[in-house]
Amino acid sequence: MTTLVTGSPGLVGSALQKIASGDYYFASRQDADLTNFDQTMELFNRVKPDKVIHLAALVGGIGGNLMHSGDYFRNNLLINANVLESARISGVDRLISFMSTCVFPNEGPYPLKSTDLHNGQPHPSNFGYAYAKRMLEVQSRAYRAQWGLEYSVAIPTNIYGPNDNFNLTEGHVVPALIHKTFMAQKTNSPLVIWGSGKPLREFVFSSDIAHLTLWMLENYTDKEPLILSSGVETSIEDLALQVARDMNFEGEIVFDASKPDGQFRKPSDAETLKNLHPGFQFTSLSAGIKDSVEWFTDNYPNLRM
Repeated sequence: MTTLVTGSPGLVGSALQKIASGDYYFASRQDADLTNFDQTMELFNRVKPDKVIHLAALVGGIGGNLMHSGDYFRNNLLINANVLESARISGVDRLISFMSTCVFPNEGPYPLKSTDLHNGQPHPSNFGYAYAKRMLEVQSRAYRAQWGLEYSVAIPTNIYGPNDNFNLTEGHVVPALIHKTFMAQKTNSPLVIWGSGKPLREFVFSSDIAHLTLWMLENYTDKEPLILSSGVETSIEDLALQVARDMNFEGEIVFDASKPDGQFRKPSDAETLKNLHPGFQFTSLSAGIKDSVEWFTDNYPNLRM
């Protein structure tokens, strides 16, 4: 029984490689360009997977989404369509794929629930990515309806951890903040952070998502996407102060309110996961940030950025 993992060099994929046991094939861009159907199909024909964990995506923070909305839409749409269709043709009947809470409607009821996924437009700062990712849920649901395939969707909140993309302008908030703090300390400059610092986010450590993914692969077959979150909200300001403490940064911290905040908050439904997996314990933000900062400093500059 072989499990194919797409996007394995990324944040969750690298965490999975540390804990997965058995017959796993961790695929990277060197194995196939997943925006190309023929190359994707060739990968499936070569690996012959029985199960798939689909992590591959073009992702980024507010900056990346604003600058490359067309790329984010096109590439994610192609990647998802090609992977799921190749899996179907290859006889794969168990597949877990990943979305993000940023694809939910900009204006809607809280906490975010999977049943509200399509009930409104996403935030304009990431609309290209969001609509492409929403189609991943639609495709999974359609394949389940027509062919009875157990293709399930995970929706983690803001993932962070070792082996993240630490790009200063296009990375997600945690890795970009760690890198910015490092550079500010190195140049003896103020730490300038996009936005007011007031928005709230739910952060989850990559190792936690890796463990939950393996649990889902064996235990979760529902048609409804499952939100993976502790339900704990943290402000960007508090996150910045945590990173600054762990990096021993003592300079000035400036919040640039002229830059977009994105959605102010988007609390998610954490109760469904708690009810299904009541014994799971999430890594605290303080422990996860400390680990991420140590990994960054130990590996700089040989990391993704």
